Amino acid sequence: MAEIILSQAGAVAGSALLPNGIGLLGQTISGAVLGEAVGRFAGRAIDASLSPVSEGPRISALHVMESREGSALPLIYGRARVGGQAIWASRFKENRTEQSAGKGGPKYSEYSYTISFAVALCQGPITRVDRVWANGDLLTLSQLNWRLYSGTEKQLPDPLIEAVEGRGAAPAYKGTAYIVFEDFPLDAFGNHLPQLSFEVVRASQNTSDRLSESVDGVNIIPASGEFVYATSNVRERRFPGIERALNMNNARGEADFLVSLDQLGQDLPKVSQSALTVAWFGTDLRAGECRIAPGVEERDRSTVPYTWSVSSIGRDGAHLISRANTRPNYGGTPADQAVIEGIQALKAAGHLVTLSPFLLMDVPEGNGLPDPYGSAEQAPFPWRGRISVMSDQTAAAREAIASFVGEDWGNGFRHFILHHARLAVEAGGVEAFLIGSEMVGLTRVRDDQGRFPFVEALVEIAQEVREILGPGVKISYAADWTEYGAFTPPDGSGDVLFPLDLLWASENIDFVGLDWYPPMSDWRDGEEHLDALAGFEKIEDEAYLLRNLTGGEAYEWYYGSDADRGAQVRTPIEDPAHGEPWVFRQKDLANWWSRAHHERPNGLRSSQPTSWVPESKPIRLIELGVPAIDKGTNAPNLFYDPKSSESALPHFSNGGRDDLIQRRALSVANTYWRAQPMVEQVLNWAWDGRPWPDYPSREDIWGDGPNWQFGHWLNGRASLINVAEVVDDVCARAGVSVDTRDLDGVIEGVVLDSVMSVASALSPLASAYEFAFKDTGAGLSAGHEGAISVISVSSERILEDTYVATRDLLDKQASAVTLQYVSGDSSYEPAMVESRMDLPASDLKVGLTYPIVLSEGRAQTLAERRLMDLRESRSRSIALPPGEAIGLEPLDRLDLDGAEWIVDRIEEQGLQRQLRLRPARS
Repeated sequence: MAEIILSQAGAVAGSALLPNGIGLLGQTISGAVLGEAVGRFAGRAIDASLSPVSEGPRISALHVMESREGSALPLIYGRARVGGQAIWASRFKENRTEQSAGKGGPKYSEYSYTISFAVALCQGPITRVDRVWANGDLLTLSQLNWRLYSGTEKQLPDPLIEAVEGRGAAPAYKGTAYIVFEDFPLDAFGNHLPQLSFEVVRASQNTSDRLSESVDGVNIIPASGEFVYATSNVRERRFPGIERALNMNNARGEADFLVSLDQLGQDLPKVSQSALTVAWFGTDLRAGECRIAPGVEERDRSTVPYTWSVSSIGRDGAHLISRANTRPNYGGTPADQAVIEGIQALKAAGHLVTLSPFLLMDVPEGNGLPDPYGSAEQAPFPWRGRISVMSDQTAAAREAIASFVGEDWGNGFRHFILHHARLAVEAGGVEAFLIGSEMVGLTRVRDDQGRFPFVEALVEIAQEVREILGPGVKISYAADWTEYGAFTPPDGSGDVLFPLDLLWASENIDFVGLDWYPPMSDWRDGEEHLDALAGFEKIEDEAYLLRNLTGGEAYEWYYGSDADRGAQVRTPIEDPAHGEPWVFRQKDLANWWSRAHHERPNGLRSSQPTSWVPESKPIRLIELGVPAIDKGTNAPNLFYDPKSSESALPHFSNGGRDDLIQRRALSVANTYWRAQPMVEQVLNWAWDGRPWPDYPSREDIWGDGPNWQFGHWLNGRASLINVAEVVDDVCARAGVSVDTRDLDGVIEGVVLDSVMSVASALSPLASAYEFAFKDTGAGLSAGHEGAISVISVSSERILEDTYVATRDLLDKQASAVTLQYVSGDSSYEPAMVESRMDLPASDLKVGLTYPIVLSEGRAQTLAERRLMDLRESRSRSIALPPGEAIGLEPLDRLDLDGAEWIVDRIEEQGLQRQLRLRPARS
């Protein structure tokens, strides 16, 4: 403040004392300029002497629990690890145990000690505490008596503290999140209070853009894992007296599924509907050769309190899952008892449960099996939708499908489904049941009479399931989004058929089930692609995503080839002959649902509709998901799994993790579809029954942990917090008005652990998430740099002699960037990544520190971007004539002779505008 006041006073004084200025090196410097400089220098010195040093957030290798008067309580956003402050403790309690050395022998006493205490964690409110460390080791919380207070303004005093201190003498610590341990045992810690640290989660409080407001249904995965859904603690007996837990891999000491279910209720409190997926395994893509059976990870495994058994099959009779590098490629089929316990736990949590038998293909690399698609052998670990026949439209096709379906109690599809129907009854019933999903490679196979034998088999199975489950359970099949409607065979016949209408019209089918993964975008980098030219600013634009739910690709147009996609040659979806373009629109659910379906054998439209009755049955979106990867909405159906031949990136994706696009797309899609009268349920893919953060960090237990980074999982992402919300909250606490409507991004975690300025608190975030502030006159506005091209300027318009270009010398350009950050992948320890570029002329290395919780992939991406920024260390300074680019503000994007620049600074010099420019990030 003194700097501002004295600089203005100095300018006035200097102008009065030196009205004509002074001459220096041939230049005249005004008295006002001299006075302002002197005043600014003096004011800066006064500010420095009066103001405390303001430091931003820091990376800490130690998370130390303290008890210091006047210590600042940290402020947590997202998830982080903190030490806390001990705020209350009782006296030590001594427990004496007397034992005898034997009959007639001496007696001796053993003493143990406990203590009750409370630890303030941070400013509230928080969502939960996931893990607690004592002297660096995880505590098993189920063995302790503890209570968490989330830090609301309405919380009451802890009853133990009040009992010790006296009624009315115990504070409620309103606004402070704290934890109370009662009779904490000290034996394992040398009868000393251990150093504790806590993993604290503070999820988004903003109701306008969070998954907890829009998601009310989920699919429960992983489908495989011998006891993954068990609520009993199942242990493997290795040797007599030596056991290890199989389904208790968390700090709370409870069954993994119970912990995950508790986290689901906290992160997504509106969820009241769930589909439990249970996997059996197929062995071949040829329908006639495919055996379907429950699988086990090991033949020899002894477990208590119950053994693994599925459909009366023990380990010896089960399919042994293939292995790679000594580990099974999948978890085993959940034991029947584990499935029963899982269903009952979901129902106890208030869920309407759908049981979803799920087929996984255990076809390893080097299988040597003939491929129905013509390759030398079948691709490894394919999608179940690839199961087909060697020859379509033949009697052999019907025979192969009959073999695949098989009989009850056999090794085919029928027994796979009917067993789960009987299991649902044994569990006490379910709300809905699926007779399969995404078998598109079979539902479109025809026999020699042109009929669809697998669809006919599904109709029969639906009737058999009805006989088992009774009239009170809703039954359906979950069709792939490319499968549910019209089928146009690529044989040149001109046929337009509706294979599944026979099933949808069946009296034993209660709703149309869909696994819904059509494209929600067609985005590319840069600003020259069609969707950017149409006026949309970014892929996360809600209006853009909403428009593409019932528009764009697979609705208005399609790409006829990969080359067309690359060149954006879009072929309109039309039907000039019959005026029914909806027949060919995979995304046109409304018209498909509300209209009669007329097939077109040989291209001739039948006068009689199929058996489907318009609007006769509601639609349920059994699966709706988006991967957390760059441009994930371009192809939501794709997933990352290196072992599978199906693993792929969305079109034009750079492969980087992107939590924001997943959150934004799911929020938009859930809100839209739940409002449609034809849709009665939306289940999001997916919530994992293995608890966060043990999954995905425990790679010693679960081999698919790395897939989480870019996958469809909601665990660990529902608790993320928006960058805009953090900026809003920090500024509000400082009394600063800020507009964050143009700010995007989600944060894994950040801790503000001391008193600091707004600038210090937000600078690391601004750098990491590439945004900055500008003064609008009415307050601050936060936005990403150069979001919109404001104006194009030709060098001919630049005022003469005002163009200045600078660039670092080659030996001054950075060849490497090291970035230190807080690792979000394990225990919040400091971590470092490096991005390097071979430059013979330079060995300059730049070190950066981001005190933010980041994944390794995100940190590596940031390091690479910062290195490119440093490599592009050039700038331009130009002046424009009066009236030119008058709407430009700092952070706007400027096109200068075809090159894009960011306006870094603007100086008004009379009627001229002097612009300082730096290169725009690509």
